[in-house]
Amino acid sequence: MKVRSAFLLLAALSAPAFAGSFAGTSAGATSGGASASSGSTSGNDKVVLQAREDAAGFVASEGRIRGARLEAALRHLRETRPLAREASDLELAQAILAR
Repeated sequence: MKVRSAFLLLAALSAPAFAGSFAGTSAGATSGGASASSGSTSGNDKVVLQAREDAAGFVASEGRIRGARLEAALRHLRETRPLAREASDLELAQAILAR
């Protein structure tokens, strides 16, 4: 059950990154609005990507080390992804590392 939920969480975390990448390449510089919207998606993903080092420390320390970037990423994920609300901090940190 946990393996399945972790897999679903990983899929949910990865999907917006692909959508953002696709929007960025297909929209290009056709308009300021399209460029700005793809930039905001990239900015949101950046919060999660920047938390990788903190996530690694959190996982390695079995939850004893919590960095500021990881805290920001956990908060962001729970605010923007419904599946993340149900996951533990450790599951989300592992998902960040698997990204």
